[in-house]
Amino acid sequence: MFDFSYSEDQLSVKKMVRKFVDREIMPNIEKWDEEQHFEASIIDKLADLGLMGVCIPEKYGGQGMDYITLAIVCSELERGDTAFRTLVSVHTALNSMTLLQWGDEFQKEKY
Repeated sequence: MFDFSYSEDQLSVKKMVRKFVDREIMPNIEKWDEEQHFEASIIDKLADLGLMGVCIPEKYGGQGMDYITLAIVCSELERGDTAFRTLVSVHTALNSMTLLQWGDEFQKEKY
């Protein structure tokens, strides 16, 4: 039998991202959509929270968490706006994970 419950760390991340989305995205998203505006300052805030490298090893500046936690982060961001979820998932999968898997040590340390 499998236990599909979230760990305490995963629940903590879920709660933190939910609060972030409720505070930073939800009150503004309708206006941003109407104005066709992408609020770039959210990227810095996501980075400050460690959400741009959730499953990247701490050795390279990430949080060292698992892929379930990344899915939780993406799910909570998606609740607020698809663009911010896409930003995190693409940055992680296409950029960071590519460097992690195929980059040399210099590239991993630098980027």
